[in-house]
Amino acid sequence: MKLKSKLLLALLAVSGVAFADETAPQDPLSYNVGVVSQYRYRGLAQSRGMPALQGGADFAAANGFYVGTWASTIKWIQDSSNSTATVKGPVELDIYGGYKFEAAGVAYDVGVLQYEYLGNNLADTKTAHSPNTSEVYGAATLGVVTAKYSYSLTDLFGQISSAGQGSAGSYYLDLSATFDLGNGYTFVPHAGRQQVKNVSDNSYTDYALTVNKDFGNGLSASLSAIAVTADKTPGSAFYSTANNYSTAKGTLVAGVKYAF
Repeated sequence: MKLKSKLLLALLAVSGVAFADETAPQDPLSYNVGVVSQYRYRGLAQSRGMPALQGGADFAAANGFYVGTWASTIKWIQDSSNSTATVKGPVELDIYGGYKFEAAGVAYDVGVLQYEYLGNNLADTKTAHSPNTSEVYGAATLGVVTAKYSYSLTDLFGQISSAGQGSAGSYYLDLSATFDLGNGYTFVPHAGRQQVKNVSDNSYTDYALTVNKDFGNGLSASLSAIAVTADKTPGSAFYSTANNYSTAKGTLVAGVKYAF
């Protein structure tokens, strides 16, 4: 689950930036590829604690409009299997677009994001709907602090209540700050709140402390410490009985990325 300004990049990786000569036109098209020790999104494990390969492309116009796509290997849909269905869906593909602008010293970012889980059949479990999710978001940055609000237009990653109620209308509130430590290092503390409509037991808060290092020429690395308040015991929505693995347990995540 991804967006360059969304939570995952604050938690897992930060793009290396090569500053061009001011007289040279900026290329609106950029690419990135990377690997993380595990993929975490909004605090939760997406790759069962295993490494994930990730990459994307972005087009940013000079007038503030942008579009992009990003993909990652995942395992959480496979881990949703039960005795009556074999579940698949090994890749997450995100497609997004929006508009960035500044007013009264505040930088704004508004857009829409579509999460697609290629080839998935999660709905076959009868305990969830399709995980493909549409969200709209808005973010504001003042100084080093960024606040972002994401609102789901469809069931959030397929979640439904025991009574079959959908989770459209869920939201995620993300608060983070970026501190420049010098020599290419930045420090990013983060707190986020995921509120799941009609499935209150699946709501939680996540925290992260991330140190990023920009090595120049597009190469960067990150190290994050992540904690989640969700129930980590067997029987909870955050525990995979297929692999006896809690998607909400605290962890460290390391990542490297190359942007070009």
